[in-house]
Amino acid sequence: MDEKGLEDAAILLMSMGEEEAAAVFKHLEPKEVQSLGETIAKLKTITKDRIEEVLDRFKDEAVEMGSLVPDTDEYIKSVLRKALGDDKANLLIDRIIQGSDVTGIESLKWMDAGSVAELLRNEHPQIVAAILVHLDPDQASSVLKSFSDRHRNEVMVRIATLDGIQPSALKDLNEVLSRVLSGGAQVKKSNLGGAKPAAEIINLMGSSLETSVLDYIREADADLAQKIMDNMFTFDDLIKLDDKGFQAMLKEVQTESLIIALKGGSPEIREKVFKNMSSRAAETLKEDLESRGPVKLSEVEGEQKELLKIVRRLADEGQITLASGGDDEYV
Repeated sequence: MDEKGLEDAAILLMSMGEEEAAAVFKHLEPKEVQSLGETIAKLKTITKDRIEEVLDRFKDEAVEMGSLVPDTDEYIKSVLRKALGDDKANLLIDRIIQGSDVTGIESLKWMDAGSVAELLRNEHPQIVAAILVHLDPDQASSVLKSFSDRHRNEVMVRIATLDGIQPSALKDLNEVLSRVLSGGAQVKKSNLGGAKPAAEIINLMGSSLETSVLDYIREADADLAQKIMDNMFTFDDLIKLDDKGFQAMLKEVQTESLIIALKGGSPEIREKVFKNMSSRAAETLKEDLESRGPVKLSEVEGEQKELLKIVRRLADEGQITLASGGDDEYV
């Protein structure tokens, strides 16, 4: 959701009153709650016209909404099975319609990375790996940054070699979190883990940790390290985007963030940026880059990570296509 969309949603929630807004929040994901909460906190004053605009648009859209299918449960089951096959679809169906059987693990998504790291620090790497693949890559990456080099590397090897999670393993995970699975015997094997999620997590660690992890994995299994690298998409890989995709990305990036990210970018990626801007905007950006003093590596990597998140979101939305490190695959 773009900034205006977040503001519109925040204004609508603030117009509802506390009880109604709380009921809406119960149905949102942790990241959605955080984004909306931060937006509400920033909206100190709102014009009457803006409030009326949001409410009128909501009213119009609500009036136009109707029932498209007679049974939504059966519809989503059928669509998911046709699109994903029975195994993947059944896992999603359980979560969407019946509720997830991994409630203990799902609760970690509401915790900060430091707290999750403390909870998992003394657990076996296999247990940690099986838990982290349930989290978003950026959260998993932040958790791993708190581990020692050895523990982090061992966990990443297991994430990359993880071939699904059996019901008995899910029970173990929830025991670690002092929770009991409901209906654990009926839990189906989930298709989590592998080189791709490992690559996504490593992408978000920053270059120094990325090198350490990949070197460790390469020593243990060179083929596995190559598979992970083939699935990785780094900041400098942005040069592989076509101009249309690159321009779509630039529209979503704040100028200040772009400046800091480019401080650590290659000359080629800078030229790609300039090429996809107007002449005036490109000249202004060049001047800002030249006048900007030294920037901490951690700040550069942080902004590059945020930019990669934007790129992946656009890719998920189908606005751009990301070519992976391999010749024939796409992510």
